[in-house]
Amino acid sequence: MNKKQKKMLVRILAAVALLVLLTVLPVPEGPVQLLLYLLPYLVIGYDILLKAWKGICNRQVFDENFLMAVATVGAMILGDYKEGTAVMLFYQIGELFQSYAVGRSRRNISQLMDIRPDYANIEGENGLERVDPDEVEVGTVIVVQPGEKVPIDGVVMEGKAALNTSALTGESLPRDVKPGDDIISGCINMNGVLKIRTTREFGESTVSKILDLVENSSSKKSQSERFISRFAHYYTPAVCYSALALAVLPPLVMLLLGRAPQWGQWVYRALTFLVISCPCALVISIPLSFFAGIGGASHAGVLVKGSNYLETLAQTRYVVFDKTGTLTRGVFEVVGVHHNQVEEEKLLEYAALAESFSSHPISRSLKEAYGKPLDENRVTDVEEISGNGVTAKVDGVSVAVGNEKLMRRLDVEAIPCHHVGTIVHVAIGGSYAGHVLISDVAKPTSAQAIRELRKAGIRKTVMLTGDTERVARQVAQELGVDEVHSELLPADKVDRIEALLDRKGPKERLAFVGDGINDAPVLSRADIGIAMGALGSDAAIEAADVVLMDDDPMKIVTAIRIARKCMRIVYENIYFAIGIKLVCLALGALGVANMWVAIFADVGVMVLAVLNAIRALIVKKL
Repeated sequence: MNKKQKKMLVRILAAVALLVLLTVLPVPEGPVQLLLYLLPYLVIGYDILLKAWKGICNRQVFDENFLMAVATVGAMILGDYKEGTAVMLFYQIGELFQSYAVGRSRRNISQLMDIRPDYANIEGENGLERVDPDEVEVGTVIVVQPGEKVPIDGVVMEGKAALNTSALTGESLPRDVKPGDDIISGCINMNGVLKIRTTREFGESTVSKILDLVENSSSKKSQSERFISRFAHYYTPAVCYSALALAVLPPLVMLLLGRAPQWGQWVYRALTFLVISCPCALVISIPLSFFAGIGGASHAGVLVKGSNYLETLAQTRYVVFDKTGTLTRGVFEVVGVHHNQVEEEKLLEYAALAESFSSHPISRSLKEAYGKPLDENRVTDVEEISGNGVTAKVDGVSVAVGNEKLMRRLDVEAIPCHHVGTIVHVAIGGSYAGHVLISDVAKPTSAQAIRELRKAGIRKTVMLTGDTERVARQVAQELGVDEVHSELLPADKVDRIEALLDRKGPKERLAFVGDGINDAPVLSRADIGIAMGALGSDAAIEAADVVLMDDDPMKIVTAIRIARKCMRIVYENIYFAIGIKLVCLALGALGVANMWVAIFADVGVMVLAVLNAIRALIVKKL
């Protein structure tokens, strides 16, 4: 609880104590009674009266402060001192509750703000010096000690450590880094000393971009929020004039009919009408629902750039994926050794040694598959044949590693492979030794994510890729994707998105998920763009409306479920608040509802709506 909230709590307790005393002790009627009840009334309501007066002076009359001031002052003038004070007291209790709820939502986002680094360590003449991260230039070597935040994106030069990435990804599992690994700002070094060569300026680092996204998210309003703002703009003056008419017209009609006007009764009904009509529940709970939804999403590692995108995400029925780096890891791996005439380990050893001088991704995958240190002194007479492969001598034995063209060139009969992927044939000593199957492997959660999206009501999943048709269809079949389009250039992907947009219904939305720089145009063209942000390109993050921090496809399901839950809460609050108020307004106008019913219709409904809104903070892990 902050100082302002504590001060309000003290005022509430003081007002309650005074009201209890005035109820228990005998109080003489007349001016003395009014003066005594003014004490708790002013203790609890002086700030509301001041705000109402400032609103009148600034010609911004019609707001909840004006409604509360007119209703309670009117009740005091009519002699309903207890009701007038109680209305102000319960209104302030509701305001305190709402303030606490907003604070709780804000704390969820402020936990994310804790990733902002205060300093960076650089090595100086007198040891480590702390400098402002903004002053660190690209290429500078910085030192991150245990317990410190990584201030700027870079590459690890020295040291090994486990990083706490929970503030970024929402996951508690630490990530290990070693020399040569890329490292992003905002992580916390749990152990070990790291020397990092910076690759970006602080303003362009991951931590700065994340903080900018979160800080600006509240500026992009949803249609529901804009509707409530417009509704309140016209609704409040309308109910004020309706209350005035209720206070004046019936007595005048009764006078014309020659009957007693009963001014006090009708003014009391009008004041009750005003208290009931206060739009606090809507004006407070709807933005709070979106704020809580964005906060809950950020805590789960999903950054939503505004409540308008949360609303669009909830309406998504088509999800289109890029393949490489989104549904697959984007890294070549050895997935099998087939038709081998020698032991599998021996074949991989010869292939890795022959390819040991190459930096090609296929060469790296062969070295990783072998998994042991390579003695390059064992390799001689290396010849790289462009478009074919590599020939070399390993321990004096001729080894050829490459495609079918290389085998034909060496008059070696290669056995074809019926599996989908990149096929690397190996010949040892002039004889065919087998082939290695290398493929871009699907992420562990990709197939589950597709199934969960279907359960969540997604009508169609589509995969777009520049890969060959055979590979694309194999991946789509493996993951359960409904539709696949292959061999596409970036411009072709935009055309496919355009065609899909034409096919969907008017109230259905299409989301595109990608991670690469060539995905930026498609991310912008879709109804909502989702970027795999932690390892994705800056262009994709800038173009996207939602950023997933840990590149896990299951986060797409999480994001959609958060959005739909948030929208359910918004509509529940709208229907509940308007429904209760309409019923109570009718009862108040008829004289059935008194000021205590009005308190429930105002403060009670607001508290229930705020409680409901807070549910958007709770995100269940899949």
